[in-house]
Amino acid sequence: MAAIELRGAVKRFGPITAVDGLDLEVPEGICLGLLGPNGAGKSTTMRLLTGQAIADSGKLRVLGHELPGDSKAARAEMGVVPQLDNLDVDVTVEDNLAVYARLYRVPDVGAAVDKALDLARLRGRRRDAVDKLSGGMRRRLLLARGLVHEPKLILLDEPTVGLDPQIRTELWTLIDNLRTRGTTILMSTHYIEEAERLADEVAVMDKGKIIARATPAELIAAHAGTHTAEIYGPPERLTEVRAIAEGQGLPVRPAGPAIAIVGSERAADGAVPEDAVIRAASLEDVFVLLTGAEAE
Repeated sequence: MAAIELRGAVKRFGPITAVDGLDLEVPEGICLGLLGPNGAGKSTTMRLLTGQAIADSGKLRVLGHELPGDSKAARAEMGVVPQLDNLDVDVTVEDNLAVYARLYRVPDVGAAVDKALDLARLRGRRRDAVDKLSGGMRRRLLLARGLVHEPKLILLDEPTVGLDPQIRTELWTLIDNLRTRGTTILMSTHYIEEAERLADEVAVMDKGKIIARATPAELIAAHAGTHTAEIYGPPERLTEVRAIAEGQGLPVRPAGPAIAIVGSERAADGAVPEDAVIRAASLEDVFVLLTGAEAE
């Protein structure tokens, strides 16, 4: 049985269609990365799955429960780590966890809190006020809170947004441990490296729809080939190189101060300048080609 099934899900906010006929299936036991630019509909999809938003049409099922009718039962079996920090700053670290353990009717609240503290490496801060924690500690506490009842499914909405690289790496380690244990994870992100490092499969989302889905390696092979050539130089030179490459049917994308010829192994003589930097094709190439958005 799939942990998540969406069929033709639509959600509109006035004239804006945030989710547009979305079909999405997440098998049990995998980490699926929902990768897309800001505004692609990722967070709205998460809100539909947690019952915080109601679809205008379509069918939604989570852990065997039909939504929105069985949203309460579905929420009892899933853990949610929101994009925005909504921790209770007026109580301690352990109190934040204990409240959620009681809400989820965990039989042994103390043991559940201890286990969650260990997972987040916060046992030494258990009696600290939340507002005394660093940003990285607060994100680890949010993750621990979402796991305090040992859910079958966890939803991670942009779990490392706004964090510096070192703290982001710490969160990645925690998430990867969950994936290794077989927890089903749906993770929305706009960070390429996050999706590439953590997800068993990546679903590229744009304008409210899934436009490609496969393992990172399969996406790269299907859309970017094996090699990418990056060319640096003044604008007029880059314009000339782009025209030659596109004349051969090669996809070209911006790459900061350079342009990138994707699938450069297919180029005929003269399309790739001798001073080009040749590298392996990447998920970033796929993301930019499919969505037109700058990668992060």
